[in-house]
Amino acid sequence: MIETSQIERWLREDVGHHDVTNQVPGETTGRLVAKEAGVAAGLEAATAVFEYLGVEVREVVDAGTALEAGDVVLTVEGQAREVLRGERVAVNVAGHASGIATRTREAVDAARTETDAVRIAATRKTTPGLRGVEKRAVVAGGGDTHRLDLSHMVMVKDNHVAELGLEGAVSRFRERVSFATRIEVEVERPEDAPRAADAGADIVLLDNMTPAETREAVDLLVDGGHEDVLAEASGGITLEMVADYAATGVDVISLGSLTHSAPSLDLSFRTDE
Repeated sequence: MIETSQIERWLREDVGHHDVTNQVPGETTGRLVAKEAGVAAGLEAATAVFEYLGVEVREVVDAGTALEAGDVVLTVEGQAREVLRGERVAVNVAGHASGIATRTREAVDAARTETDAVRIAATRKTTPGLRGVEKRAVVAGGGDTHRLDLSHMVMVKDNHVAELGLEGAVSRFRERVSFATRIEVEVERPEDAPRAADAGADIVLLDNMTPAETREAVDLLVDGGHEDVLAEASGGITLEMVADYAATGVDVISLGSLTHSAPSLDLSFRTDE
């Protein structure tokens, strides 16, 4: 659900205080069209923008729909002034989200060349104010959102270990979380993976390890009797490397690039003649 206050901020930023450009009389219809192949996302937000302006959204494709160049993504009808005021915000948000969904689908497809078991996940490396849109786009592309915010899971990172020690950090946070909250521990060496599991980690994040190191860490977890502990590979993983990591036996591959580096999908809005 897109909050009204967020839509108002988007429109205030784009329309400003004296919009002469869009003072166009009468009614019109318009179409949002894909100019390249990709995966549709962000259309809930685009729809909310038009509806806030009193523009009727007549047709819209489902999130996750595979698009080809020329496909109509969304059609609208309403006062020309409001259609024109909403189009740029709608195109920007939908294009950005669709780019994330497209990048995610590419990563999922790469992983599936090795296994159907591994999950492709996002991270918290999102654009401030757009996390909801971006995380939904990851889901549209077939990915996993990972934690949405700090309250969804405890992640013991290098700074926590530096301050409290690995075992000390896990123990401290375990005492403070709900029984329903998982604890993930980040490690940088294969031999620390079973150590984190022994300390009580539900998930072990194998940070910045090579595929060979990642496989070693997974094997050490299994050999140590920690088959129930999830292993997540993360840190500098590109699309070209996904298949290699998928073959290591990890349960999750997380990529910050899904949200912080995905190029926008090229979309165009045209009013009908």
